[in-house]
This record gives sequence, structure tokens and C-alpha cells, in this order.
Amino acid sequence: MHPKEKDLFQIMEIERNGFSNAEAASLDSMRNRLRIINDSFLIAHSKESNDVVGFIVGPAINERYLKDEFYEKVVTNDANAEYQSVLSLAVHPLVQGCGVGSQLLKAFAQLAEQAGRKAITLTCLEDKISFYQKAGYKDEGVSDSQHASEKWHNMLLDLD
Repeated sequence: MHPKEKDLFQIMEIERNGFSNAEAASLDSMRNRLRIINDSFLIAHSKESNDVVGFIVGPAINERYLKDEFYEKVVTNDANAEYQSVLSLAVHPLVQGCGVGSQLLKAFAQLAEQAGRKAITLTCLEDKISFYQKAGYKDEGVSDSQHASEKWHNMLLDLD
């Protein structure tokens, strides 16, 4: 399901719980993602309360690896892009470990396949590599990213 403006504050709460202050998107940046790349922004809802419990978002790009500028400035989805990127995947702490993140990754891969993308690209910290590997992603080494002064790894899921 794609988010609506009313979901923004729940999305931001999850973003801030999932990332450090330096890593997390600003409210303005997330609002721009919601408005500009809504077609590649998915949310998961709680069955009980209908609250947002997780989300995944990123633009369709022609770069194999994410660049730091994608985190600051939202770019529109390129209809002919080869890669679907992931800027954020975050799940509410109360439902982590329940499969929400894995379900979002699967739904995002289906979306990317339907759009004709050849792969999904993302960066993650070292402690998250095994999570993405379980979903079929390959670690392609340390990223050039300086985002939040962290050491990121390039992860790629081939869709061909």
C-alpha cells in the first residue's frame, strides 16, 4: 500500500526509531519522498489498529550504487531506470522480528519487477548485511558513501 499525507508522522516516528539522528531523513525530506516518489513508497499496516508499522522507499535510478545526494534531494522516478533503490527500510520496534521488513522487501521487489528494473540497490550498515543476504541480496563491498559518517555496504538484488 502506498502512503498518504496522514501517514507521514507515523512514518517519521518509525524512521527516527530505526536510524540515528545523522542517518534519519528529515521531515521535509520524507514529505518530499511521499509526494515525489509515492509510486515507489510502500507501507505496512497493523491488522489490529491500522497504524503504520513499517515502510520502504527509494527512487528508480540509473546508478548501480546509491550516492549520498539521493538522501538529501529527492529525484523523480526514471521510468526507464535499470535500478530500484532503497533509501529507507524501517519497522516499528514493537513488531521487529515478525517478518514485516521481509514482507516489505518482497513487495518492493515485485514492484520493481513490474516496472522492468533489473536490480534493487541499497546500502546498509555491517550489522544488517545478514538480514539482506537472507532476502537474496549480495554484499558488493564497502560503499563510497559518507552518509552520517558511517561505513556502509553496497547491497544488490538481481531481478533478472
